[in-house]
Amino acid sequence: MGGGAQGGKRAPGLGHAWDVTPAQARQIQESLRERVVREDCLGEIERVAGVDVGFPDRGRITRAAVAVLSYPGLEPLECAVVERRTRFPYVPGLLSFREVPAALDALALLHLVPDVLLCDGQGLAHPRRFGMASHLGLASGIPSVGVAKSRLIGTHDPLPGTRGARVALMDKGEQIGVVLRTRTGVRPLFVSIGHCVSLDTAVDLVLSCTPRYRLPVTTRWADRIASAHGPPPEVPCHYDRA
Repeated sequence: MGGGAQGGKRAPGLGHAWDVTPAQARQIQESLRERVVREDCLGEIERVAGVDVGFPDRGRITRAAVAVLSYPGLEPLECAVVERRTRFPYVPGLLSFREVPAALDALALLHLVPDVLLCDGQGLAHPRRFGMASHLGLASGIPSVGVAKSRLIGTHDPLPGTRGARVALMDKGEQIGVVLRTRTGVRPLFVSIGHCVSLDTAVDLVLSCTPRYRLPVTTRWADRIASAHGPPPEVPCHYDRA
């Protein structure tokens, strides 16, 4: 994985720049969505990573955090945090152009390459079927899953209240994801294909990474390392606040 995704530099392997207009960004999404692989093309999973991107300093800074955990043990192994000046405006449906460049830079700092990424965002459950999880998976070459806390688009039937309950998330007659209850009596998550992970595998993976809480352990660790708490002292963490 190469670093330096920010600014006008091109997305690795995708051939597009990041400094584009919203109209150009939509065209890029339309052109790339057919390259998303909706079937499993990942091998044995030994390491999973959570990816979380926030915007401190009133949105002027983009902070991307990646936490790599063992699988299935879910013990933290390595992490990375990158801060960059925010270069793309907040536009619903185009969040990957704000988030993915910094996330790619954070992935480039890792010594342990994860086998799959659990992204705090949408994959195919997106108006153009190309949300942040799909964009990051395609750009990084790492299989990815979208694990969103809220629904962007789509409709679904009522969801039973028990852990493991799931219903299809539909849009225009197409299943774009699964509404998944990861904890009994708690609000569900919205799981969708990112890249190179089938929907069934994505759901199974999210359930295995949520043994106690609503959010995957990967997401919780990524959020922790991006905050003042940081990782445990024995876990190597790489920082780049250029």
